[in-house]
Amino acid sequence: MIKVNLLDSVTDRTHSVAAVEAQVANPRARTWLLVFAVVALTVVGMGFDWVSAGTAYATAQADLKREEDVAARMTAINKEQAELEKKIKEIQVRIDAIKRLRASQQGPVSVLSAINERIPNVADFRLTSIEQKADGLVIEGHSPNEMAVTQFGRSLEFSGGTFSNVSIETERKEVKLNTESLKDAADIDKDAPKPETVNFKLTCKYAAPGAAAPAAQSDDKKPSAPAPKESKEPKEVAKN
Repeated sequence: MIKVNLLDSVTDRTHSVAAVEAQVANPRARTWLLVFAVVALTVVGMGFDWVSAGTAYATAQADLKREEDVAARMTAINKEQAELEKKIKEIQVRIDAIKRLRASQQGPVSVLSAINERIPNVADFRLTSIEQKADGLVIEGHSPNEMAVTQFGRSLEFSGGTFSNVSIETERKEVKLNTESLKDAADIDKDAPKPETVNFKLTCKYAAPGAAAPAAQSDDKKPSAPAPKESKEPKEVAKN
């Protein structure tokens, strides 16, 4: 039969509780317990702070990367904008240059057209050369009729400002006949007056019709609008 001493167990239990209470009441034990609690709270606080700092750092890094990406895109956009503005300025400079060139253009076709409209309707009136230097013209030719040369100079002078400062130099020359090509060369009268031609050199200034200043026009001669500008200048212009 098993016997249990209940008195001893109760005594031991009381002794154990008293021992615990004695340990808790011990100042050294309470100090250690307090230190342990402080250390535990410190560790917990440091862990929480570390986690919070890590999260904040990751968020800051993500924000920084986004800002850097935005800054890089803005830099690229600004660079493209600067290049476009540069190209626009270059194109505008070319457009302005073309406009100025067209405004001041004095092409050979316009010059020849303006001259051709004023050539008198006289047989054998010929222009042998037309030379243009800046705004000046030198026109050379010949005609059997001196009045035709004078009429040609007057038509240029009274051209509404297209031609100005007209001056003419003339020289009479005898026309040499090619007797070898004549069948009846022996029948030619040597005492008969020999045919003459008038060589002339006309100098003047030329202004594009758009830039020509209004001037007085003769009653019997009105200038016509010149033809479009372009093409090369021919060596000879004739009107029969």
